[in-house]
Amino acid sequence: MLKVNEYFDGKAKSIAFRTATLPATVGVISPGEYEFGTTQKETMTVISGALTVLLPGMEEWMTYGAGESFEVAGQASFKVKADIDTAYLCTYE
Repeated sequence: MLKVNEYFDGKAKSIAFRTATLPATVGVISPGEYEFGTTQKETMTVISGALTVLLPGMEEWMTYGAGESFEVAGQASFKVKADIDTAYLCTYE
């Protein structure tokens, strides 16, 4: 069963599903700056567009483009900035 998630007044939306091995979401983030929290380890892969990310414990923002991934530990928060609509795939462990 698919589950739709909506955040930040609809500026970020995702659809949850299960891959062959892990739970996942695929979604789109509209232009803006946002802070997300995790409950478990996440691996986020940018599909289209780009995300500029401030990961926990880091002082510098890093930009990830299409095909690039980053990981966030569980029980953490991280910030993202998008300049254009950006699609992503996120898997959870």
